Amino acid sequence: MATVTIGTDSISAEAACYRTLDAAQAKECAQEKPSKSIELPEGETLRVGVDPEVSDTGWALWINGEQATSDTFEKTYWSFENPGLFATQPGQAAQKSLTISIVEQNAAGSEINGVWNFELKNPDA
Repeated sequence: MATVTIGTDSISAEAACYRTLDAAQAKECAQEKPSKSIELPEGETLRVGVDPEVSDTGWALWINGEQATSDTFEKTYWSFENPGLFATQPGQAAQKSLTISIVEQNAAGSEINGVWNFELKNPDA
């Protein structure tokens, strides 16, 4: 189980894939449509919570099927202050939504065990 919290709203989901995965399988799984969504207004903090078994291995945050954090986290809870995930270049329209995935993986990325997907909606788009 993994949980995403923004402000006072939280959503939790079971893993979209939970087995030993190679990098290609993890990417494919991270691109599956999430069953849960939550709004992330500009300036809000994104909080992620995982089970202790997941934090023992480590986990990374992926966005739209690509790893977005260079480090893996080995804590059950992490806050991303004002992550700016919907930031755009001048002249580009802001994304209406994106998929974040919590991917259970070791620091080297050679051991991948699970993927949890969530849709973040942009209420400002």
